[in-house]
Amino acid sequence: MSTRTGTDKGAGARTGPGGSTGGAGALPRAWSLGLSRGALEIRQFARQRDAVIFTFAFPIVFLALFASIFSEGMEGTGVTASQMYAAGMVAAGIMSTSFQSLGISIAVERDEKVLRRLRGTPMPPAAYFLGKVWMVLATGLAETAILLLVGSALFDLDLPTSASKWLTFAWIFVLGLAGCALLGIAISSLPKSGKSASSVVVLPFLILQFISGVFIPVHQIPDWLLNIGALFPLKWMCQGLRGVFLPESAAVLEQAGGWEYGRVALVLGAWVLGGLVLCLLTFKWKSRRDG
Repeated sequence: MSTRTGTDKGAGARTGPGGSTGGAGALPRAWSLGLSRGALEIRQFARQRDAVIFTFAFPIVFLALFASIFSEGMEGTGVTASQMYAAGMVAAGIMSTSFQSLGISIAVERDEKVLRRLRGTPMPPAAYFLGKVWMVLATGLAETAILLLVGSALFDLDLPTSASKWLTFAWIFVLGLAGCALLGIAISSLPKSGKSASSVVVLPFLILQFISGVFIPVHQIPDWLLNIGALFPLKWMCQGLRGVFLPESAAVLEQAGGWEYGRVALVLGAWVLGGLVLCLLTFKWKSRRDG
């Protein structure tokens, strides 16, 4: 608990663990509490077996289904449909562990008044979000590693052999995870209750997977649907990751006939900034019933 000394009465400074106060000590305190909060979030997630199974199994099951059913070669590209599905499903897995996970879990915590109780504690608000970031990062890395293992072992997904390809994968992963996580935090304010959170969050995510090149190859999707998908980060994550894992010959199947890494970075970066603005404008610590 925080204490007050005679020297901080005028400033109203709050003394935290270890004697740190506001100002210069606020950020380190929030960072250390965020690490502790992140460890707690990961433990809580691991204890929810149904959530763990759903989060990790969902993209793997769909990868196995689509890659097994549609395994023919793509004419003139030197790749198979299963390789394309594997690359796209990695992107969907990243969005699943960030957008979907946060959108549902935060809505439930708000409905159960967990957020309201946390807001009344001395814990800096930034520590709560840092904890979510660490949880999303850990689950996102685990999900991606599993999908890469399954894709390379069962569906001939070629892992990059050059440092530049892995660097490209790294920045797509970081920007995509950050943008989708912020979008998940923002959408968590839409459900009226924790019970409706799954429907509100899962439906748009499912639609995006169909129009962003996850379940259906991009060259088979009408341009007007692809243009709608291009407004959101998933389409660009899929496109960028296909560029990482597929040969250059497969770029002819893309809407623009290339990987467009510059545009991928621009759109994902814009979603990081836009998602942050949306969070600041929409996030609430209390449910609508609480005012």
